Amino acid sequence: MGRLATGYRRHRSTWRRRQGSVAVEFAIVLPVLLMILLGLIDLGRVIWSYTTLLQAVQVSARCAVVDKINCGTATAVQSYAASHAWGLNLTSSAFSVTMAACGAQVKGTMAYQFVTPWFYVAAPFGATNTLTLTATACYPA
Repeated sequence: MGRLATGYRRHRSTWRRRQGSVAVEFAIVLPVLLMILLGLIDLGRVIWSYTTLLQAVQVSARCAVVDKINCGTATAVQSYAASHAWGLNLTSSAFSVTMAACGAQVKGTMAYQFVTPWFYVAAPFGATNTLTLTATACYPA
């Protein structure tokens, strides 16, 4: 009976040590996994913001050529582009309109603000934690 009790105590002691090591490993790995997850979410937001900006300049370049009633002037085209940048909260000053050799050219620029602090220390983004997104579209006249 004494041998059984001793074996049980050893097993219980080993179990506690294993639980402690699992907690330490989890505490080390969790911040890394969370940074990867938040980085992927931020990357998705960058891609969504860029595609929305690109769609806004494409639609407004087409409007500048096709619809002279709503987009007859450069100011009207800029306002049209700002109204089609859904969810980005851009003003018409973020867009520029020129008549280039390819036709009506619209260029949109925005500063994307990262949420994940991981990018704050990375070299391409610097201390401002922003990335400048630029999209250009040209529609033939």
